[in-house]
Amino acid sequence: MKAYIVERQNLIANIQMLRKHAGTTPIWGVLKANGYGIGLLPLARILSEQGINRFCVTEIREAQMLREGGFADEQILLLRSTADPAEINQLLDLHVIMTVGSFETAVAINGVAGARSDVAEVHLKIDTGMGRYGFFPEETEKIISVYQYMKNIAVSGIYTHFNCAYDNAKLTRQQFARFRQAVDSLQAAGYETGMVHCCNSSAFLRFPEMFCDGVRLGSALVGRLAFKDNLGLYKIGYMEATVEEIRWLPKGSTCGYGSAWKAKEATRVATVGVGWYNGFGAERKNDTFRFRDSVLGVLHHLKNMLIHRHILVSINGQKCPVLGHIAMVHTFVDVTDVQCAVGDKVILQVNPLLIKGVKIQYR
Repeated sequence: MKAYIVERQNLIANIQMLRKHAGTTPIWGVLKANGYGIGLLPLARILSEQGINRFCVTEIREAQMLREGGFADEQILLLRSTADPAEINQLLDLHVIMTVGSFETAVAINGVAGARSDVAEVHLKIDTGMGRYGFFPEETEKIISVYQYMKNIAVSGIYTHFNCAYDNAKLTRQQFARFRQAVDSLQAAGYETGMVHCCNSSAFLRFPEMFCDGVRLGSALVGRLAFKDNLGLYKIGYMEATVEEIRWLPKGSTCGYGSAWKAKEATRVATVGVGWYNGFGAERKNDTFRFRDSVLGVLHHLKNMLIHRHILVSINGQKCPVLGHIAMVHTFVDVTDVQCAVGDKVILQVNPLLIKGVKIQYR
């Protein structure tokens, strides 16, 4: 048996802490990537029960799941642009708020909406540094053209997305200033911008002065953030598996691919039926190439080697070190000093965004 367990009460506690921090500022629940790995519909239902009824998605299928799942009238914002006529028609049918981040996208949406005598509700996207979708703040004339010439588009909001709010306060404040400049220019010219929002989870927790008219929260809901100042949010979710086999390996024996571990003495080893395929021990690859990031990565691995830091699992309440390489669907664990038997429960810490091949259970 293996499953990913979501602690319902801890999730509710996180939502309540976030609502308290937001005060009267509306929260958009971000449900991308299957609700950050813990299930789009279950998360949406709990958010709704806690008074959050605005949702953000990145895929049309996610919006469709919400509508088919009973969320008939809630606001749903698609956090990406599309100029594909088929997608635009789907979004209009689903009554989804679209993102407009370029003149070309506006033309496509306006054309499809006009052909069906419809009006598309949109939020304008301003690119302040993320580099994906959005008008540059200085492109005021292009933005104004959406208001002037796109008669089948109704602007109900404007937003941006910060790319370094978790670790660069100076840059984030500069990006916020550029965003506000764009918003203020539009409003000064007499155009209604609707709901102004820019805070993702990191910005929400670090820069309350940037709340504006709304905030978008995703990773904060599951308590998985890249910094410690997080209101005491619970880290939601863990993997549960069972001990499948226990055996004694004599001194000199090895286990796992590459013989990465060799027994210095007779060792009692438990085999657990979870591996990197399921997300355990899997990490996002190093996808940045700055010198600083490369050096930090090397230092991190060197530190772990020097202090012999092990990946740990919990069996019957006791911490047990993982031995050797984690395999695709198996993990070896040292249980020499632990009372356990085949079938006993094993608790493993896994990022929900990485889970695969296991059921999600709410408890």
